[in-house]
Amino acid sequence: MNYDAVTELALSRGFYFPSCEIYADAQAGFWEYGPLGVALKNRYIELWRRELVRRDGMLEIDGSQIMSKSVFIASGHLDSFNDPIVRCMKCSSVYRADRLVGEVINTVVPERIGDEELYTLIQKHNIRCPKCNGELSKVSRFNMMFKVSIGADGSEAYLRPETCQSIFVDFARLFKVMRCKLPIAIAQVGKSFRNEIAPRQSLIRLREFYQAEIEVFCNPKRLDEIDRFDEVKDVMLRIQDSNGMHEVTASSAVSRGIIPNRLIAYYLALLNEFYSKTGIDMGRTRFRRLADDEKAFYATVAYDFEVETSLGWLELVACNYRSDHDLKGHMQVSKENMEVMDADDGSGNSKVLPHVFELSMGVERSLYCILEHSLYEDMENDRLVLRLKPYLAPIQVGVLPIVKKDEVEAKAKEVFKMLRKDIDAFYDDSGSIGRRYRRLDEIGTPYAITIDRQTLDDGTVTIRDRDTMQQVRVRIDDLKDELLRRLKMP
Repeated sequence: MNYDAVTELALSRGFYFPSCEIYADAQAGFWEYGPLGVALKNRYIELWRRELVRRDGMLEIDGSQIMSKSVFIASGHLDSFNDPIVRCMKCSSVYRADRLVGEVINTVVPERIGDEELYTLIQKHNIRCPKCNGELSKVSRFNMMFKVSIGADGSEAYLRPETCQSIFVDFARLFKVMRCKLPIAIAQVGKSFRNEIAPRQSLIRLREFYQAEIEVFCNPKRLDEIDRFDEVKDVMLRIQDSNGMHEVTASSAVSRGIIPNRLIAYYLALLNEFYSKTGIDMGRTRFRRLADDEKAFYATVAYDFEVETSLGWLELVACNYRSDHDLKGHMQVSKENMEVMDADDGSGNSKVLPHVFELSMGVERSLYCILEHSLYEDMENDRLVLRLKPYLAPIQVGVLPIVKKDEVEAKAKEVFKMLRKDIDAFYDDSGSIGRRYRRLDEIGTPYAITIDRQTLDDGTVTIRDRDTMQQVRVRIDDLKDELLRRLKMP
């Protein structure tokens, strides 16, 4: 399905919708989750915790969303976290210059392209204001940080543009109190804020959004000493670099130099296995190695995990080897020592300033891709089906009395009450049974329980499967265990 179909479903069924939409002055780039969206997001994050955080023995923290100015001086964000902009000389509309140029000449403009080079492209292709055809200004820079004032004296602080900075400033304390040894991964999920110039396409580009970030602290001299690498050595990865597309195992990718070391290969493989359980078509994914002019200012090696959609290839996870950029910056500005003790080539322990490999995941973009890859129009049966994995479905079970009266209704409510403590169930007695099935199919509910006259006679109910539409009868006494078995994550 395409973007428009996903958006229509999201708005009509309450997955997500624009913030403050009843007001004319509502700002773009802010969206809110409805009940179904909240449930889907929470299940997705729980899968992330299960498949990455708990599987790898990571630590998880929850840092502040507002951080001091010093943090972002040290990280380089106040100097380098900016986008190129142009302004229309006629109507004063503002555009992100690299994206405007890229759309006109139909190519991806490198992230690190210079302002003069961008303006040369604008002149060469005679690019003008899309709204009024006015002449565009020279390229300037716009810092995307949201500035806030703290307290009565208005002390300067900032909303975090990424969740990872609290991980970096907390690292020394966490390493000590949690008795860590390198390599150690620290994770965090929460809100980030970026003052995007032109937010658009609902969840794809936002000013307020969720990130799920993992920072792996490691000894740069021991990047191939990964104890658990054998667990993922045979995981197949799709990697695109300057030499083309490679479909190789994690082990082969390292031995052939497609991935520089085992540590990066290990975490790319973990990420690959996680996404394989989300319902995204893995044949339409890739790890794209970024060229030097595409990488973020702090990255030395970078891969983007991308998914093909109706909007093109979307980056879901930025996988960056940040070297010692962050800890060195915080150590210099704060004057606090970020070095830790670690083994040095088997000869003993010595101090090391850890390097960092990062998996920075956009939650909203991931949820959008899950929805698009799962939405299916079943022409044969005249229905729209959201084929979510059962363990990700916002509503897991629908309870439907075949008739709305007498003992059948009473028994249906009894079954619903029995299930809802352990399973996200929904009771629906409105409309024909066929229409109720279709409503559940459209929001991704994997199973529907039908209570009928036979239920009163023999104590059995019907379980209908969303995808196959097949129905089986199960005793009420066995119903909860059967559903929990079907809903269990593999």
